[in-house]
Amino acid sequence: MRKRLQHFLSRRDFVRAGIGGVAGALGLGTVAATGLAQTQPPAPGPGEHGGHGENLMQLVGAVDHKRNGFDPMQILVDWDFGTVSALPNGQTLREYEILAFDKEIEIAPGIFFPAWTYNGRVPGPTLRCAEGDRVRIRFINAGSHPHTMHFHGVHPAEMDGVPGVGPGEIAPGQLFTYEFDAQPFGCHLYHCHAIPLKRHIHKGLYGAFIVDPAVGRPPAREFMMMMNGFDTNFDGDNEIYAVNSVGHEYARRPIPIQVGELVRVYLINITEFDPINSFHLHAEFFNYYDHGTTLDPTSRTVDTIMQVQAQRGILEFRYRWPGQYMFHAHVSEFVELGWMGHFNAVQPADFPAALAAVGLDEEWDRKSMQGSTVAGKGA
Repeated sequence: MRKRLQHFLSRRDFVRAGIGGVAGALGLGTVAATGLAQTQPPAPGPGEHGGHGENLMQLVGAVDHKRNGFDPMQILVDWDFGTVSALPNGQTLREYEILAFDKEIEIAPGIFFPAWTYNGRVPGPTLRCAEGDRVRIRFINAGSHPHTMHFHGVHPAEMDGVPGVGPGEIAPGQLFTYEFDAQPFGCHLYHCHAIPLKRHIHKGLYGAFIVDPAVGRPPAREFMMMMNGFDTNFDGDNEIYAVNSVGHEYARRPIPIQVGELVRVYLINITEFDPINSFHLHAEFFNYYDHGTTLDPTSRTVDTIMQVQAQRGILEFRYRWPGQYMFHAHVSEFVELGWMGHFNAVQPADFPAALAAVGLDEEWDRKSMQGSTVAGKGA
């Protein structure tokens, strides 16, 4: 019977059955009986969200972020403004260093993925600048395959990071410096454009590229969310879906926000193997700025948007009452396999406790509020 189950059930079925923690570490292909027997997940531990029934469709356990070398909670607000100086003509120069290398990461409790990374994390650093800044990215390939950095934006052909143009693919052990003026303003991204493209993107070589308008945006609490997926057995079908790479992380650790404040989400879809991904917000509606290239919403008062791969945009909303509010893909399969989270809206007096409950502090609060509204950012 067990052999028949192993034959007919895919790894996706095992994950959907709630395998995590020790079971996942033992290897998904050998624990069919365990996965099927686990019909009632354990009660949530300290700091984990529960009590509304949604833990029935969550992965069980917690990812070791210290071992991973990155925490999805920090990726939400970890803007990299680069090393800032001025060119002789007075133009702001922002310099970055990006190192590509192979690294195994944990994408769900006990489930590991052989990633290709920018600076050891997936997604890579969130590069942030203002429209008109000169950006200079020193790219070093310390990986096992040729890689590039392709930026969505406007730049000369030789800076496009594609095979056969300019430096083309950067071989292992080699380096190249990409340099261009940041334009237009908006919510953009960068990714490897080496061949085969679907493999280099899916393995983790992507990150956000936020270009702020010169006039800034209204003050808000800002987050970067990269919708991604992972094909753990390389059959062309994702077994784990997530925002910022760890399945159900924001369900286990709800994102703290304050009642009444403006929340701004830079949302990017980089999911491979699925034609679209989506974002649905519970109990509230948002304004949406497609690609972030306008200061006026392109869609008003919506609660669900769809994005194809590489499409992105900005969401703005406010919660009116305290509570925990779900957000997720509006494809049920994606939700079950990791793409679901919560905002924890609290009164200002309760905000320090909400931060502490999910392992955050005042520094995270500061980063979430600095964004495009801080004069001299990155100085």
